[in-house]
Amino acid sequence: MEIIIVFIAIIIDQMSKYFVVKYLKPIGSFPIINNIFHFTYVENRGAAFGILQNRTLFFIIITVIVGTILIYSIVKIPGSTFYKFTLSMILGGAIGNLIDRVRLGYVVDFIDFKFFPAVFNLADSMIVVGAFLLCYILIFKKGN
Repeated sequence: MEIIIVFIAIIIDQMSKYFVVKYLKPIGSFPIINNIFHFTYVENRGAAFGILQNRTLFFIIITVIVGTILIYSIVKIPGSTFYKFTLSMILGGAIGNLIDRVRLGYVVDFIDFKFFPAVFNLADSMIVVGAFLLCYILIFKKGN
């Protein structure tokens, strides 16, 4: 089940980025709700909020290390289905961004809430949602 979640996350992320590059890159930005929510093409050569720009090799190495830990945790550490689901979301998102870094040298971002200081993508969303759910499990659930 976990491998399916990982693959679905990767496929959704990479398909969205394919369409963003094909249709959004030529125009740059497209308002969904004017001045609130846009699709905006960004090539992010850093991490969250664009920090540590042009450290692609560093991010690749970190992602491989974290990915290995996540795979080990999914396979070897006992936990609920929900616990494994959260780890799988994080892993799928991390691999989605890793594919961009290896293939392009940057991550394609496009989700642009004008009141939020960063443009992000679906892989980032999966990582953040998975991390929040994991924190919830670790703080409030016993036996996971």
